[in-house]
Amino acid sequence: MVHLASVPNDAEARRGSVAEGLEKINFDDSPGNEGTASVYGSRFAVQELPQHEMPEGEMPKEVAYRLIRDDLTLDGNPMLNLASFVTTYMEDEVEKLMAEALPKNFIDYEEYPQTAEIQNRCVSMIARMFNAPTHSEQETAMGTSCVGSSEAIMLGVLSMKRRWQNKRKAEGKDYSKPNIIMNSAVQVVWEKAARYFEIEERYSYCTQDRYVIDPEEAVNLVDENTIGICAIIGTTYTGEYEDVKAINDLLIKKNIDCPIHVDAASGGFVAPFVVPDLPWDFRLEKVVSINVSGHKYGLVYPGVGWVVWRSPEFLPKELVFNINYLGADQASFTLNFSKGASQVIGQYYQMIRLGKRGYRSIMMNLTRTADYLAANLKQLGFIIMSKGGGQGLPLVAFRLDPEKGHHYDEFAVAHQLRERGWVVPAYTMAPHSESLKLMRVVVREDFSRARCDTLVKDFKLALQTLNEMDKKTVEDHKEHVKKNTSATKSKNAHPHYQKEKHSLQGKHGKSTNMKEQQCNKRTKV
Repeated sequence: MVHLASVPNDAEARRGSVAEGLEKINFDDSPGNEGTASVYGSRFAVQELPQHEMPEGEMPKEVAYRLIRDDLTLDGNPMLNLASFVTTYMEDEVEKLMAEALPKNFIDYEEYPQTAEIQNRCVSMIARMFNAPTHSEQETAMGTSCVGSSEAIMLGVLSMKRRWQNKRKAEGKDYSKPNIIMNSAVQVVWEKAARYFEIEERYSYCTQDRYVIDPEEAVNLVDENTIGICAIIGTTYTGEYEDVKAINDLLIKKNIDCPIHVDAASGGFVAPFVVPDLPWDFRLEKVVSINVSGHKYGLVYPGVGWVVWRSPEFLPKELVFNINYLGADQASFTLNFSKGASQVIGQYYQMIRLGKRGYRSIMMNLTRTADYLAANLKQLGFIIMSKGGGQGLPLVAFRLDPEKGHHYDEFAVAHQLRERGWVVPAYTMAPHSESLKLMRVVVREDFSRARCDTLVKDFKLALQTLNEMDKKTVEDHKEHVKKNTSATKSKNAHPHYQKEKHSLQGKHGKSTNMKEQQCNKRTKV
């Protein structure tokens, strides 16, 4: 999921970045010899990096490398980005394997048959991890790799819609008004899937003290036009596991023919190892498809995701395309075509390198670290909103205690931490949650106890700094941050598409991107 980039017009491109009064200085007559000069002795060191037009001439490879590398130093440190679930650490050996696979186009099965076989192995391992039925010849699970859970969810929704349409057509009934039921705290891809595939969205809204789907309310929303229910294992906001079994049991009790798709993007590689007895997967008969992100707690760099279906019954045949123009007959069910093979190979490495015991050890350590952080934040006066003890993802969601009458909010705390290098997002809760503000720390594999202690110390320092400020100073500081980041943020979206009113974000102010409502202040650490 990337932003829409706005292409500057010629006038904007000509403005450049040269300060007024310096435009007469000639930077083009550098005395450096391109064959012998160092990077910073070459003429390129005193020229603006190309931004809008491809240059006419070449640039030495070592110069191009160094200048781009220098430019990227302005990015934050991924290991201090506690907003993201995405993997930021892998071993040297798997990085080497993935680098060696960079030239491979995964979709070319004829040329790279062993890479395709490795994907099949991953699908089989993941399906069994989700307790897919494997004991019957009539019920054969299947799955595929995707660019991420966004594509996986799109495929899952598309298959549910087409299956529903086929059933309605066979019954001679109208099939023009499909709907899908989900929690208002879903990730934005669910809104996209509904909008792109022309499906009505029906929400079970969060409340001030409930941040997951209400099973009874969700089932009551089902009608003859419902293509399925989305249940989440590891919500984006608080990391909670929704009660998939309760939804499943209610559907059975009321004799309702409605499938469940489980969005296990974040929790699919956590729950099986931390709470293996929790029934949320294919052990429940109404669960027909599950997606999971390999690049989150699957421990692979972005982007790779997976989607698994219980049986061919739930993936209509007409959605699968058979092609042979790459040299061999192959079936394809994807939204894109060409993609790199590196991440699939990285996933296979992690699963055979770590095994179940290795994944269990890592996920249990992350759970312990999250509980330790939650205990420390509670001592500092924060209200903990996430579940501990492995009953949710290894993250901590928390907010300031409103009864203490702070003259600053969670966004001010986030700004203070950002000045110390940490990206700890502040955001508003899903619609109908009384506009709750909260913060969240995602505990990833490389977030050790030692790093956690450093974060806690910086939390203490941030609170101390804010407590020493008066209310006006805090507000002035927040306004300063907003003004000094608005120009940066405006480059990331075409103005024509700003302030839309069709999404949950546009309608209610919900933030599905945890950093959307936090000023993205650039800080060098």
